[in-house]
Amino acid sequence: MVLPYMGRSRYKIYEEHYPYFITSTFNDQLSLFADQEVAKIVLNSLRFLQEERLITLYAYVFMHDHLHCIMEGNNLSDKLRKFKSYTARTIIDYLKETNRTYYLKRLKNGVSKENSVYKVWQESFHPKQIRTTEMMIQKISYIHYNPVKAGFVNREIEWRYSSARNYEGLDGLVPIRVFDR
Repeated sequence: MVLPYMGRSRYKIYEEHYPYFITSTFNDQLSLFADQEVAKIVLNSLRFLQEERLITLYAYVFMHDHLHCIMEGNNLSDKLRKFKSYTARTIIDYLKETNRTYYLKRLKNGVSKENSVYKVWQESFHPKQIRTTEMMIQKISYIHYNPVKAGFVNREIEWRYSSARNYEGLDGLVPIRVFDR
């Protein structure tokens, strides 16, 4: 009997008409978001997902080694896979151009594909379907409180790489669709 290809991850997006809480972590838990250029690469890619790939972004936060976001859209798995692939290539190019050998060496750890030299992101993006208004509010609060809990800032809106400012009616780094309770 031939089974259908299931991929490596047990995390799947099954129903695309729901938003999903997404987490993606850098390989070897590197603090790549500490570099503003890396953050800019990912921010620009989030904008592209919204504008060109018609993904709805409800909330996001970049921590030092990972990001959380809430997204919704058709073919979300495929679009996120391409997002991670594009950002990985662009980040590697940037690290090579700026001679960041420490990061490049660390990103060689855990390479599992024969044709890959570097692995920027860990496998999967751990989607969790959001089915209720209460769950959406809880996940948005979790995302925005993350930098406070980590001790980086005292208030959510003080964290530059977060949609918390958008929810306070202030300009954020990336436009989002504010979830209206």
